[in-house]
Amino acid sequence: MTRFTWPTRVYYEDTDAGGVVYFANYLRFMERARTEWLRHLGFDQSALRETYGIVYVVRRVEADYQAPARLDDALTVQCQLVELSRVALRFEQTIERGDEILVRGGSDVICVGADTLRPCRMPEPLMDALRDQLQPISPSN
Repeated sequence: MTRFTWPTRVYYEDTDAGGVVYFANYLRFMERARTEWLRHLGFDQSALRETYGIVYVVRRVEADYQAPARLDDALTVQCQLVELSRVALRFEQTIERGDEILVRGGSDVICVGADTLRPCRMPEPLMDALRDQLQPISPSN
């Protein structure tokens, strides 16, 4: 499995005064999908902190908004690991309503020490699981 899909629904709290999903909430949807992807691989973020003393921080994020989501829309958030190093992950993500892509995005996530917040190497069991998920960017992407 290289692409993870997480379903969600738009709630009133996600929308602005016009009934459209507020732009920053799409980033929240993408964050939740990455967290659920990691959990699906068997690595709960709380356990990573307790067991290995690491946490993840977002270094860079981008979003290309193509169409709005509205109250009660059923969405799917796609998450795909496209680059991996000992300290960093790069993701490509989409948020879709049915077959329509609403947002294309990406993020760079860095592994840091929970106490120091300085970049550090990911533990080998985690690296092994992540290598299995890696989907390199193709020239057509």
